[in-house]
Amino acid sequence: MQTLTAGVPKPMLEVRKKPILAHLIANLKTAGLRRILIITGYCAEQIEAYFARESDVSFRRQEVCDGTARAAELARDFTREEPFLLTYGDILVAPEAYRETANRMGSNEAVLAVKYVDDPYQGAAVYIAGDRVSDIIEKPPRGTSTTHWNSAGLYCFRPSIFEQLAGVPVSPRGEYELTDAIRTLLAKGLPVGYYPIPGWWRDVGRPEDLAAAEQMLAFPDDASPG
Repeated sequence: MQTLTAGVPKPMLEVRKKPILAHLIANLKTAGLRRILIITGYCAEQIEAYFARESDVSFRRQEVCDGTARAAELARDFTREEPFLLTYGDILVAPEAYRETANRMGSNEAVLAVKYVDDPYQGAAVYIAGDRVSDIIEKPPRGTSTTHWNSAGLYCFRPSIFEQLAGVPVSPRGEYELTDAIRTLLAKGLPVGYYPIPGWWRDVGRPEDLAAAEQMLAFPDDASPG
């Protein structure tokens, strides 16, 4: 986001006069979630102050921002050893996507929401076989993926994920990646399902995504399913 996030955490950038994170939390509540934990890091106090009056929202700080796996580990006590949804603070989806991702759990150990894209090089390439995920590759080089499925940044996990998170090694990017914990589940032969998001979805990761998100939230029924 370049200079847009100088002194402002990305989830607090405004879309339609509200922070991205405010839209996300509103949609989680519409989907039926009643307990929400926000993992904060950069400019944590801004997020905590904005949502301080939300009685169903609590916070944990990631003091060292060293990756998504370490951030997810901070939710262990909050989950009460029950299945839980996890999403990133810059991902906007319709409330139905949260419900349907959770509904796919069944006998799965985890479920990944995925979105069809031309090339998943900016996210994580998800490979599928039948009704299961067979592999996931974080930030593959452009043009190397043989799948069009991109991780949508929305997951449902059983508590077993915390064992995998604890053993994640540092990645070539110098971070502890949630993706590597999912790959460990797969390596152990544990079933990981997926949910293809059919409607609107937006990863608000670049300046131009803010305008696209404005349009999407203004006319959600017209948002492209592709």
